[in-house]
Amino acid sequence: MVDQRKRGRTIALMCAGVLAALTVLAVPAIRHLSGGPVITGVPEGAVVTPQGLGELGVMAPSGEDLSGVDVLVDGQPAAVRRTGDRLVLADTDLADGVHTVTARRADWLLPDNEVTHTVTVDSKPPRLTVDETPVTDLRAPFTLRGRAPGATAVTVDHRPARLDDGGAFAVSLPEVPTSVHVVARDAAGNNTAQRHTVAARHPGMRAVHMSALGWTSATLRDPVLAMAAEGRIDTVQLDIKDENGEIGYQSQVPLARQIGATRDHYDAKAAVAELHEAGIRVVGRLVAFRDPILAQASWRAGHTDRVLQTSGGQPWSGTYGEYAFTNFANPDVTGYNIALAEEAAALGFDDILYDYVRRPEGALSDMRIPGLRGTPEQAIADFLADSRTAARAHGALLGASVFGIAAHHPTAVAQDIPAIAKNVDYVAPMVYPSHWGPGEYGVAHPEAQPYDITARSVAAFVEQVRGTGAQVIPWLQAFSLARGYGPAEVQAQVTAAADAGVRSFLLWDPACRYDPAALPASR
Repeated sequence: MVDQRKRGRTIALMCAGVLAALTVLAVPAIRHLSGGPVITGVPEGAVVTPQGLGELGVMAPSGEDLSGVDVLVDGQPAAVRRTGDRLVLADTDLADGVHTVTARRADWLLPDNEVTHTVTVDSKPPRLTVDETPVTDLRAPFTLRGRAPGATAVTVDHRPARLDDGGAFAVSLPEVPTSVHVVARDAAGNNTAQRHTVAARHPGMRAVHMSALGWTSATLRDPVLAMAAEGRIDTVQLDIKDENGEIGYQSQVPLARQIGATRDHYDAKAAVAELHEAGIRVVGRLVAFRDPILAQASWRAGHTDRVLQTSGGQPWSGTYGEYAFTNFANPDVTGYNIALAEEAAALGFDDILYDYVRRPEGALSDMRIPGLRGTPEQAIADFLADSRTAARAHGALLGASVFGIAAHHPTAVAQDIPAIAKNVDYVAPMVYPSHWGPGEYGVAHPEAQPYDITARSVAAFVEQVRGTGAQVIPWLQAFSLARGYGPAEVQAQVTAAADAGVRSFLLWDPACRYDPAALPASR
């Protein structure tokens, strides 16, 4: 009996020793395997794009091999690939919605066996709409508005916009831009980007032309101011640079002073202020590429590429005289005109209206245009695009005077009307009845039928600019050629333009003499 008790104690001691030994051996192993897999790259509860899901990775517990870790998506084994010390999903093309990603040790009996993250996949970018309301005053404070439901941030030209809970956003800009880059981003990182052209709509005008010299004459100036006071007109077009290349005021543009183009006919800032004080808008007419002063000075100084030439390399004259046309493909020439436009806009001119923004008449094969890349039509359109950006930065709208025939003959003088209209705020076609030949637009005698030819030609331009955002503001004839033109003929043109859908106009008389009886008073 005693022997049996001794034997039992001996067996018990031996078993305890074995267990103790096993425990000693096992403790380091359990300590080594403590801590479960780790999910990295995407936080718990994050909203990600399918591409962003590719940032999610699984790491093995410290000291373990990745082969001991399984990855599941929504409870199902997921295909993975190894990248360094991580496992990443081989297929991130998951449906939009909430998903669970689980990392699990292959040996499920060990502690801290698995870890699970919930992620939301969102592949749809936010919707983005920008307010299309046209701007009519480029010098007033400007706020761009729109909606981006679902976005968490909106930027406009890299400026953060105010964004409310409903997705409406707004951002105040220091000036009215030609276009802006708008980006809406959601929580997942989806982007919707849009290049938005800021529409500017001319407020309309009933205007008369005044040359720089004409403005110096009280005999010519006072009747025009009286017409404005009576409400017959609301705008004066005042020349900045004319067909002779003369600038009517003391411009500070360096090239203008260098070539002797400035004159002292009027004080631009004072003239604009006077007209504004009287409630009159001011349009600055800027003759662009017909510029004998710049052409002659450039040729004599050896800058021959500034001058449009004959195919034989001589200055182009055509019917305009020697050194008539500068080269619209030369950056010095385009830069000079844009600098004058910027200066005039900064002085307060409400519009910059280019004239002679074209090549001269004649066969293109007879002309040499140094530096031209592409077509003359595209070069003119590009120049206008650059000009509008520059003018708008100073608060001015941009217009382009064009030939009446350009509506159907875009290559005749490099005036492609749809292309031009995309880059200006208005197109000003010169639809003078005296300038049309018999039978144009089905009108037998255009000069004798001012209503008919004006209605049809203006309608053609309205159709040409459709969808571009530009308006049509025609030049109408207030002078006499083969036939005498008085109040009745002027009024016929004004009525015809209105019947074609255009209530704005500019009257042209090179002598700057206008009969008030041609326009009704409204005051």
